[in-house]
Order: sequence, then structure tokens, then C-alpha cells
Amino acid sequence: MPARGRPPAYAQPVLRITDARTGESVDAAPVRRGLTRVEAHVPDFHTGALRVLLVADLLVRALELGGTPVWGVLTAERGQAELRSGAAALGIRPFEDRRDVGPGLGEAQVLHVVGEGGATPDGVRVAVAPVDPEAPGTTEGADPAALRLALLSRSRSTPLRLDAAALDEARDTLARWRLAVAAWARQPSRPIPDEARARLRTAWEDDLDVPSVLDVLTWVETESELPDGARFETYAYADRLLGLELTRDLGSPA
Repeated sequence: MPARGRPPAYAQPVLRITDARTGESVDAAPVRRGLTRVEAHVPDFHTGALRVLLVADLLVRALELGGTPVWGVLTAERGQAELRSGAAALGIRPFEDRRDVGPGLGEAQVLHVVGEGGATPDGVRVAVAPVDPEAPGTTEGADPAALRLALLSRSRSTPLRLDAAALDEARDTLARWRLAVAAWARQPSRPIPDEARARLRTAWEDDLDVPSVLDVLTWVETESELPDGARFETYAYADRLLGLELTRDLGSPA
């Protein structure tokens, strides 16, 4: 059995994504360095629409981490202002309005991020399952970062039950991780362990498996042999995808 370790320098990581039209796995960026457009399709403002936008945001981040130029576009029938406000609160980067743009110069791929049972554009479709809040107003007043983590906690193909318990768990996990990251940052920096980096990349390049990325962070948090400086670097690296502001409390009193 070959030894585990960093992949050869010539091996280029490739993000694979499931096309909801065909059920087949395809390259998210089939042309090296070719522009990929990520277009989010939502009918109006609701928590499920924010989940669609969040998946689109993760796709943009994952592609950028792989060196692919990306263009984010939003197609929304109604509630643009509410959608943009809700997305900004969740740390989702701005998407351009589809009505104001044409095809991108040198565009090699379009990934359409859609809610299940929603829009059916031509091209590769990335389907996102619905969100079922426990009751109207469940998410009102919730910490936006905790809501983001709660939305990330399940595979995008799995319907998400978003109740008070899920939000409480996300808030507690986020607080624990931020506190730990701030403490680890006070120790000498160490490289990201090869195994941790490989497991993270394998997870998010395999159909954007974010729950497995979160599992890797739990492993890094609890693995006794890892130096704290390596834990810090791993969390900071993973947060380039997750967007949870895990380093927010650096410099805070111990």
C-alpha cells in the first residue's frame, strides 16, 4: 500500500460535482484556468433560498481555492433586496444581478445552483434540498455565523430541519472553535499536517462534501498528537472555504 502523504506536485486537485440533471459526476471546472460562472437561481426570499445562495458561495470559494477564476451571478424573481441583505449577514459574497450581465468573456463552464423542484436551466445543475424551519420566526435574531454553520451541517442534498436545538448546537460549536483558535494562535506556528490538508481537500473536492470538512475539523481539534500551531493553521485554511470567521477572536484576552 503506498504511503499516505502530500500528492505529487504535478497532481492538480479537481472539484467534482454531481449534475442533478443526469446524476453523473462532472468536473466543476473542465478547462484549466477557464472562467466558471456560478449562477444561483431563487424565486424569492426565504431560508431555503439562503441555503441555495450559501451553496453557490461555497462553490465559488472552492473553485477559487483550486485556482479557477469564478464569476458569481444571481437570478431572482422577487425579493432581491431581502435576499442580498440576508446573504450579506451570512457572509455570502455579493453576486451580480443576472439581468445586468451577458455571457462572461472566455466562459468555459456554467454551474446552475437551484433549489429542488425549482428552476430547470440548461447546463450543469447543482441541486439544494429545502430547509424546514421548526416554526415561523425560528431564525429571527439568530447569530448569522451560527445560522451559516447550521446550514452547512448537513449535505446539500439532504432536507434540513432547522430548529432551536440545531441553532443552539451551531452557536456552541462556533464559540468553542473560536475560543480554541484564539488560544492556538498564541503558540508557535506549525505547517498544516499533510493528512489534515489531504482530508480537507478530498472532502470538498468530492461533490463539495462540507459535513466531512467539519468532521476533519473535529478530528484536528481532538487529535492529541497535533501541535496547537498546526491546529490553528488548519482551521484558518479550512475557513477560507467555510467562511465562519473562525479567527475573529485573535488577540482577545485569554
